[in-house]
Amino acid sequence: MKNLRERFIQTNGVKLHVMETGPADGPMILFLHGFPEFWYAWRKQIDYFADKGYLVVVPDQRGYNLSDKPEGIASYKIDELAKDIIGLIDAYGREKIFLVGHDWGASVSWWVALKYPERLQKLVILNVPHPKVMAKTVFTNVEQMKKSWYIFYFQLPGAVDKLAAATNYQWVLDMITISANHGAFSAAELEEYRKAFSQPGAFTAMVNWYRAMIQTKQEQPQSFDVTVPMILMWGEEDVAMLTEMADESMAYCKQGKLIKFPKVSHWIQHEAADRINPFIAEFFAGDK
Repeated sequence: MKNLRERFIQTNGVKLHVMETGPADGPMILFLHGFPEFWYAWRKQIDYFADKGYLVVVPDQRGYNLSDKPEGIASYKIDELAKDIIGLIDAYGREKIFLVGHDWGASVSWWVALKYPERLQKLVILNVPHPKVMAKTVFTNVEQMKKSWYIFYFQLPGAVDKLAAATNYQWVLDMITISANHGAFSAAELEEYRKAFSQPGAFTAMVNWYRAMIQTKQEQPQSFDVTVPMILMWGEEDVAMLTEMADESMAYCKQGKLIKFPKVSHWIQHEAADRINPFIAEFFAGDK
């Protein structure tokens, strides 16, 4: 990754650590990472899109790595996470941006599209279903409930935080590698993740995203229809998500397209960067 610029940006009552590259006046792409990653999740996308003339912005979301870690579960409600993103867009002085999200970053991206559609030009979601589909399936589909066991485990106060720290976060790194295809993450890359997990208060804050998902009430959008032009990309070997949720999500997407990737795991932007990057570039190109 070349010519990275580091910033700390105040938004929605927190200070977010942000990496950026590419021309400051270029069209802006915001990439949102998921659990348990940080801005580094987009290392295979950053230079690719900067070289195409985009301002590429990759924040650590609240609770992660070097960003602020407010206390309390309610600080990690999806409404607050979406407001963080709107604040970032405002900080860059942009009316509209291109938004790409994976995992929890995809959940936030869905929510931004539902609550603030006027701020997005186009949207790309990686391996997370529409919020309505997710909420229904996690609590009613036995197969999905088995896959989502960790969501329920994470609700136990302090349990996962202590286990992770006691193993020097090896348990978390193993969770990543077991769920990925062989070679998706190098040993050196995983050490970068371990450093991010080790930031004071980070792992508890990261897990609080899951706690807030179950334990807090969200302010519902006026409609669950996604009106922004969007693509949902889905690695079909995702051990945590049923592919049928991707199909069901499209009923809510008024200008949506689903692209499935056989033999690709949940970690789609790592394993299939050579395929997803051109898809995203082509999708965004008409609106640059």
